[in-house]
Amino acid sequence: MAGYLTTHVLDTARGCPAAGLGIDLYRIEGDGRTHLRRLITNEDGRTDGPILPEAEFATGTYELVFHAGAYLDASGAAPESPRFLDEVPLRFGMSQAAHYHVPLLLSPFGYSTYRGS
Repeated sequence: MAGYLTTHVLDTARGCPAAGLGIDLYRIEGDGRTHLRRLITNEDGRTDGPILPEAEFATGTYELVFHAGAYLDASGAAPESPRFLDEVPLRFGMSQAAHYHVPLLLSPFGYSTYRGS
């Protein structure tokens, strides 16, 4: 089995997928962080393809940065300056070739994540 990485972002305050949310993917090596790509969630709160496809998969440490503040501003969430949540970084490891699914459940004042399937 080849490895790959996906996500799904849900807006738990509004009870819907978080469409139009920007996500950056980084590979972490030592003290360095290499930007691999930027994607935007579709109407279902997912990216149109894997964030890290099989052809580019490698085990190691990665970071997803979810641009929650910009999404919340665009979604009509009550304004606040600065936003309580702006960028949400999730650093995680992928130790074997498998499907890694890292969802984000988001509201203006909190979030949660887990390793999904």
